[in-house]
Amino acid sequence: MKVDIFSDVACPWCYIGHARFAKAAERFRAKGGRLEVTMRPFLLNPDAPQTGEPLMEALERKFGPNFRAMSGRVAEAGAEEGLEFDFEHAVHTSTAEAHRLIEVAGRQGLGHEMADRLFRAYFTEGLNVGDAGVLARLAAEVGVEDTGEGADEVRSQLQRARALGITGVPLFLFEDKYSVSGAQPAEVFDQVLDEVAERTGQVPLAPAADGCDDGYCAV
Repeated sequence: MKVDIFSDVACPWCYIGHARFAKAAERFRAKGGRLEVTMRPFLLNPDAPQTGEPLMEALERKFGPNFRAMSGRVAEAGAEEGLEFDFEHAVHTSTAEAHRLIEVAGRQGLGHEMADRLFRAYFTEGLNVGDAGVLARLAAEVGVEDTGEGADEVRSQLQRARALGITGVPLFLFEDKYSVSGAQPAEVFDQVLDEVAERTGQVPLAPAADGCDDGYCAV
């Protein structure tokens, strides 16, 4: 089964959704199912500075006085999945090069692992994932040889996301027909994987509301 996961390293709900889907995928494979999962890029903040700035300052500009309560809810949801969010030390930065690195890793069969490492670097370790030196070190940790390629494919997939009408992530696209948006519980992904394995048809993409709550992040 082909699964494309549109997400952004800077999206906290993508990190949570990534972890939840991984649990469902493991159970699906244990039942004999076969999955071809590809990480696809999405830029929540295409104008984010590559030099980086404190994430909390960027969140306050974007969401106003409620940003701390919102980040607290996200951190609680992440903790339930065994994920640690340290918003106070996170760095708001461009994720374009991080997506290119994930594309390179995917060609080497390590896309999932590279994405997971980048999520952890961004939200747990306070690293600037727009910095070339940081990306080189993380690639080496995962065992990815950065060939310098992938930029063209990232641009192509960003255009594809726009053509599909995707405005919020995470979005999970199954067999280019069925879509599920948001960081759904792992049990929901269990059901979706089973249903897609049996059914044919198409589910239209639903537009996401503005914001970064309720399981997705929107532009």
